Amino acid sequence: MHHASLATAMLTLAMAVSPIAAARAAELKVLAGGSMTASLKELGPRFERATGHKLEIHFAGTPELIKQATSGDPFDLGVVPIDVMKNAAARARFAPGATIDIARVGYGVAVRAGAPKPDIGTPEALKAALLKADSITLYPESAAGAFVLKTFERLGIADAMKAKLKPQAAPAQIPQAVAKGEAELGVFLTNVLAAPGVELAGPFPAELQQELVFTGAVAAETREADAAKAFIDYLRTPEAAAVLTAKGMTPG
Repeated sequence: MHHASLATAMLTLAMAVSPIAAARAAELKVLAGGSMTASLKELGPRFERATGHKLEIHFAGTPELIKQATSGDPFDLGVVPIDVMKNAAARARFAPGATIDIARVGYGVAVRAGAPKPDIGTPEALKAALLKADSITLYPESAAGAFVLKTFERLGIADAMKAKLKPQAAPAQIPQAVAKGEAELGVFLTNVLAAPGVELAGPFPAELQQELVFTGAVAAETREADAAKAFIDYLRTPEAAAVLTAKGMTPG
């Protein structure tokens, strides 16, 4: 094979492997759930290298994401808790049709590394562990935080918890507070609690457990729909699934 046809073959292969790379590079503004931070900080640069597109990712909790989506400021896509889509005004800012589930994760309790792990295997045991703890940290301004607070209500201990709560301004600060000894227990999504200096005491008991689903959708008014869809498609690839799994999430 002479050089010209070899070059053509290589180019054809490159375009087949990465059809988006041949397109014009886009700059995408992404709204993303705060608990996806670790996963997307790894996957974002991989997508950028593969495609030439640039990502500007804004991480926030559900109430803030709803505010951003409905503010009128332009954005191109979301990788957000499904709760964002339950808000009619926010949902209207995304393209109609089904959203695409990217990942899901359940809830658990973490302690400082080396500390005794409380039994939380049943609702009664979890209730006792929470009542016994001196302090509990979570990220309340989020769908996950709202679910944790609702769980306290279901256990009948919402009032007892109020004085113990140490709210954080971002998910990553939860395990940091536990690792530093600033809070005895971290109660949140298990992928967020999988961090240095802390250990998972366990997941919520089955009767109280629920998975938070993060879903992807293209913005209704984006001018970069193809590139936005390409990023959502990338998050469904085996490569992305491996990273999501490594970060403590269940893909899809």
